[in-house]
Amino acid sequence: MQGLIDTFFNIAVMAQYLPKVLEGMVITVLLAIAVVLTGLALGFVLAVVRSAGLRVVNVLIVLFADVFRAVPPLVILITIYFALPTVGLRFTGFESAWIGLSLALAAFAEEVIWAGILSVPRGQWEAARSSGLGFAQAMRLVILPQALRLTIAPLTSRAIVITKNTALASVVAVGEILYQAQAAYSFSYNPSPLTLGAIAYLVLFIPLVWLGRWVETRFAWKR
Repeated sequence: MQGLIDTFFNIAVMAQYLPKVLEGMVITVLLAIAVVLTGLALGFVLAVVRSAGLRVVNVLIVLFADVFRAVPPLVILITIYFALPTVGLRFTGFESAWIGLSLALAAFAEEVIWAGILSVPRGQWEAARSSGLGFAQAMRLVILPQALRLTIAPLTSRAIVITKNTALASVVAVGEILYQAQAAYSFSYNPSPLTLGAIAYLVLFIPLVWLGRWVETRFAWKR
């Protein structure tokens, strides 16, 4: 037992590298917030544009959603960080993680919101348009309030999944929790910083999981 404690729960090692892990937590939170805001906003815009029924545009949106839902986020991050510089597009590690994870979230968010728009009965569209509302007014005042209420729970769940993928940012040298924990492990030759990193993830994401469960329960009656 003492060997297990000294290897994975070494208090002295944890105390030494705690400031670095806390620094990584700040980076993780900032990256997660940026990804969620950008990804959901882009997905929302794409779903609304898709509802306009422009054939060529819709094909491009569907292609975007299918590609970025099919490709693993890690591959997207590596492509942005390592491949795009060969064609003159250079991004920092943080920017690459932000862009890559935002695109992945946007692809899922677009499909979820689009499904919510389709779930609104056609009669709602017809009633809105017959009352003199234009497309934008009908969408804003009648369709989206109903559609978004149906999509809150799945969007929350997907956002939580994507925020946990911020750990992938360590591959492109972003100093988030996993990166700091791995660096500390390399310097200390002791896995205790990895344990500290795992605790940091629990502290950050267990409240998000509880939030997701509450949201699913809160809006389940509307499904």
